[in-house]
Amino acid sequence: MGDSDPFYGSIAVFRGFGSLMEPSLYAALPDDWTIGVADIVDSTAAIAQQRYKAVNIAGAAVIAAVKNALCGRDFPFVFGGDGASFAVPPRDVDAARAALAATATWVDAELQLTMRVALVPMSEIRARGLDVRVARFAPSDNVSYAMFTGGGVGWAEAAMKRGEFAVPVAPPGTAPDLSGLSCRFEEMASVRGVILSVLVVPMPDADPAAFRALIEQLILQVERSPDAGRPVPARGPPTRWPPRGFDFEARAARGGSLWARRAAVLTQTLAAYLIMRFGLSVGGFVPSTYLRQLVENSDFRKYDDGLRMILDCTEELADALERRLSAAAAEGVASYGLSRQDAAMMTCFTPSALQGDHVHFIDGARGGYASAAVGLKAMQA
Repeated sequence: MGDSDPFYGSIAVFRGFGSLMEPSLYAALPDDWTIGVADIVDSTAAIAQQRYKAVNIAGAAVIAAVKNALCGRDFPFVFGGDGASFAVPPRDVDAARAALAATATWVDAELQLTMRVALVPMSEIRARGLDVRVARFAPSDNVSYAMFTGGGVGWAEAAMKRGEFAVPVAPPGTAPDLSGLSCRFEEMASVRGVILSVLVVPMPDADPAAFRALIEQLILQVERSPDAGRPVPARGPPTRWPPRGFDFEARAARGGSLWARRAAVLTQTLAAYLIMRFGLSVGGFVPSTYLRQLVENSDFRKYDDGLRMILDCTEELADALERRLSAAAAEGVASYGLSRQDAAMMTCFTPSALQGDHVHFIDGARGGYASAAVGLKAMQA
């Protein structure tokens, strides 16, 4: 693993999610950094075709490709369901550009989806009076996830959708290094009643203090309620063999025909299933330790120019949250999108199962963040 950039490594990690609106936790990105953004074109149609697992894999592939291109160096990123956003220092821009270009080509060839990708210099963002500030939230002792504020990432995403700062896709046949990207776990059914996908962003003229108060109230309400919790079961997600997502993992693998890759992944996942099923310790890998870390490391809540959460909660709490958000919208404080589903899904990036820093992206299984974004966009129209 190469040395990580000293700026990102210098940001203090915080543990209490309820503190995420504290400005002192955030540091302004250096002027010479670059924001990367990616999303799936017309993900709503893909969801209608029940292809959200493919959409989810595409979003996670961006992070896996850039991480591998950077030789494992830490960099701030946020998984958004149907895409991702991240930031890189000058020395990593070329590697990130190549990774984005290759990922867009792979998504088209292997997933039959169209991915937009762009790189936006911080100088362009600050020239428009916006900023990107980053914090590091640690859900466990093993990993930290980036939080973005300042409005700059949201502007970069909008610019990408207008066709600005586009990264040309790589030539046909180009494949990114997606080592460690997998989806071996089954859907996680709600145990409290509903899997709720939540998106909350400030209205353009909202009072920052009022918006901060709203977000802190929502988080406190969720954390104090016995009617809500993380969507990942305490013992980890259910498993089966062959896993429903094995074909995605085969398509992400390199070398040989697709049939050969499918056979290899089926063999690998069978071995993994038996090890996990019977709790076998092999070569330093301890299933119970891995599952504990998986639950602790799960990325089910974040801040990316707005609050994003995937909750397992009761219908009553979902109704209460919706009433509070409706009132905030009427007061001109926030726009929001909610999506209620019966299950959550997990997509994993595990460079090494022997290390504790494996990351697990959580989303709703019936559209998740992308479905919630439909409601958010309708409110903003």
